Amino acid sequence: MSQQAISNRHGEQDLIGRLKEAQAKFGHVSEEVMAELARSLDIPINDVYGVASFYSFLSTQPLGRNIIRICQSLPCYLKYGQTIMESVAQEIGIIPGETTADGKFSFQLTNCIGLCDRAPAMMINYDSHVDLTPKKIAQILGTYK
Repeated sequence: MSQQAISNRHGEQDLIGRLKEAQAKFGHVSEEVMAELARSLDIPINDVYGVASFYSFLSTQPLGRNIIRICQSLPCYLKYGQTIMESVAQEIGIIPGETTADGKFSFQLTNCIGLCDRAPAMMINYDSHVDLTPKKIAQILGTYK
């Protein structure tokens, strides 16, 4: 393996960590940040964008202060995940993929969040909420308003 190949592999391994840092600092990964990472890690910008847009906990667009992620994997789906999604939408007035006008909430669907044994589940920012019911949704979201 060439020195360039080793260098590129190291850059790609470091990319996710740097994208996470940018997300934490700026609330999203902007085009400017992606371009700078591509330059500093010596990897193509399309690779940076591919990683940034692939991972559900990274966003290339600004998000609300509180990011609601509803698990849409099979265990949550089978335990009335659709009802939970509808309850959240009704409570905050937006559908998945949107952000409230006041910027308090962004609502996203995501794949497994590792809480299958306590389905249905969601995360708000990095707080996990499990064994959800429509009644619990109103109580939980009330603490974030």
